[in-house]
Amino acid sequence: MPYGIRCLFILGALMCSWSAAAAVYQEPRAFLLETFGGTAPPARLLWITSKEQAVIDKILGHELSALRVRYWRAGETSAWILQEIGKEQPITTGIVVNRGRIQRIKVLIYRESRGWEVRYPFFTDQFRGARLDAKLALNRSIDGISGATLSVRAIKKLARLALYFDQQTLAKP
Repeated sequence: MPYGIRCLFILGALMCSWSAAAAVYQEPRAFLLETFGGTAPPARLLWITSKEQAVIDKILGHELSALRVRYWRAGETSAWILQEIGKEQPITTGIVVNRGRIQRIKVLIYRESRGWEVRYPFFTDQFRGARLDAKLALNRSIDGISGATLSVRAIKKLARLALYFDQQTLAKP
């Protein structure tokens, strides 16, 4: 096989393996419909101020590269679709907060090659009822998963971030 065709074949195989690495467990829109009983409320925006950015930096360990965050609210329930890097790729997660406590976390799209176990209920159910303490940490311990340390860390950060964002939306008129 000529060298050029061989290179194209290898490049095509690599591109297919990269695209296959993203596992879509649930589309974000379907998550919202499920969360709000079939009718998602209109999206709202939380504008990030410099004060909030400083807190976000503490939670994530880096700056949030967005000026605003989209969320959905019906009564005391808010839903957040957030992303954080595990090891190298973003993990898209849906988080539902009710009355300042996590009601549900679901990994929607997972793009890493390892650590996908964070999507299972044995892990995500640990967050149910968790809230933020005065130091912006979760008020309970979350057990890790061997071989998924960075993914576990990412989900824990997103849980804290959703709880913090929920507090901010309730504090603003």
